[in-house]
Amino acid sequence: QDVAAAARRIARLAAQGLLDPDKVDADMLQGHLSTAPVLSDVGSPDLLIRTSGEQRLSNFLLFEIAYCELYFSKVHWPDFSARDLCEALKEYCRRQRRYGGRLRNTNDV
Repeated sequence: QDVAAAARRIARLAAQGLLDPDKVDADMLQGHLSTAPVLSDVGSPDLLIRTSGEQRLSNFLLFEIAYCELYFSKVHWPDFSARDLCEALKEYCRRQRRYGGRLRNTNDV
């Protein structure tokens, strides 16, 4: 719903002639999301930890986590401990981040 609300805000600006619709891009959309004030300070998340054994995102920060690594834990949130967090971070550190690209082959020099 946040993405739709941001799109409506941008559409209103364009309808009022305050914005050129051809200038609308992903950065502009992100700037109109409700999370924009926080993300401008800390950046987009690198890791999302989903607890309780669920392997779905439930429409949570869909735009913001486009290049985020996902970690699914069977531990329920109230029981998620510092040890569980360390396991998630270890798994994250083992991954090769591509940010939408493909893995670089060592023969591609």
